[in-house]
Amino acid sequence: MGKIKSLEDLMKIKESTLKDLKMRDTDKRGKIIVAMGTCGIAAGAKETLKAIVDILSEKGIEDIAVVQSGCFGLCDVEPTIEVRIGENEPVIYGHVTPNQAKRIIDQHILEGKVVSDLVVKRGEL
Repeated sequence: MGKIKSLEDLMKIKESTLKDLKMRDTDKRGKIIVAMGTCGIAAGAKETLKAIVDILSEKGIEDIAVVQSGCFGLCDVEPTIEVRIGENEPVIYGHVTPNQAKRIIDQHILEGKVVSDLVVKRGEL
């Protein structure tokens, strides 16, 4: 691939990459999207991401994809994650530390119960 010369080139790459990611997720029950913008990383998103991957692995949960994204625009409640399970409404959680990630996996992913005290938003951004 050559240099990106325009916004249109960048958008084509984005569309292609998103299609590839969706193809990888087709056999998954759901996914956890971790916001990895600068603000999220500064607030601890790398540790949260690592904890999520480790906890899912420890519990043998293989039907949930873990995806990184850019900033959700919710800088004041970082680290943030979005949980999407099947056709259910997505839930965005804020202030997600590694300990809170464990709660979310135990309650939302395994039991289907939203962790209300960490919810920032329900539905699409």
